[in-house]
Amino acid sequence: VQLQASGGGLVQTGGSLRLSCAASGLTFSNFAMSWFRQAPGKERDFVSSITRTGGITSYANAVKGRFTISRDNTKNIVYLQMDSLKPEDTAIYYCAVASIASSRNSGDHRYWGQGTQVTVSS
Repeated sequence: VQLQASGGGLVQTGGSLRLSCAASGLTFSNFAMSWFRQAPGKERDFVSSITRTGGITSYANAVKGRFTISRDNTKNIVYLQMDSLKPEDTAIYYCAVASIASSRNSGDHRYWGQGTQVTVSS
C-alpha cells in the first residue's frame, strides 16, 4: 500500500491550500480515510476523517468550519481543502487508512503517507 500526499506549501494567514492523497495497492473504496497533522515538538493530532462512500465526515474542533474533507473513489484520492488558514495550522499533514472507520486514534490507522508540509505565515 502506498499513500502519496501532496499540495502543501507556504501560505499567508487567511489563505487556502488543497491537500491530496493518492492511494494505491488497496481497494480504496473499502476504507475510511483520515488526515492527521503534527507540529514541531507536538504529538500527531487528528484533523478529519471520511467514510468509505464519503457520506459521513468528521473534523477536529480546531478546524471545523474551515477545512473540508472529500474523496474521489474513481481516482483513489482523498482531499483536504483548507481555508482561512492560521499560523497554528502549521504542521506536517499525513493521510492515513483507517482500520476502524471514524476513529480519531492514530493507532487505529494501518497505513500512512509520507506527509506534506503546510506553513502558514502571520
